[in-house]
Amino acid sequence: MEKRNKVIYWIATGLLSLMMISSSIMYFINTEEVTKIFLSLGYNERIVIPLAILKIIGIATILTNFSKTLKEWAYFGFLLDFTLALEGHLAANDGGHYLAIAALALWIISYTYNKKVYD
Repeated sequence: MEKRNKVIYWIATGLLSLMMISSSIMYFINTEEVTKIFLSLGYNERIVIPLAILKIIGIATILTNFSKTLKEWAYFGFLLDFTLALEGHLAANDGGHYLAIAALALWIISYTYNKKVYD
């Protein structure tokens, strides 16, 4: 059971990490396009680069397991990010909400199994 929980945790966390790192890279490489998307969702354009940086820091925090408190804050930050992305895409009716739902599903699995493996 313990091994199964670790496998599930690492698969979900790995996929979540890939999703966050790839979006951060896109934010840095394609800042102008991402800024247009943020504006269309009703968000301030100045959060694009700071959000990309925070995503990288959040993933590093979760993967290193350095501090339980910081890890909780990283998970909370991702929950806010995914919830706001879901709300923004639903309001814009642009179809982008599917990725937010996938991110939330990975977040739920990662967070739940983190508790089973590390607490």
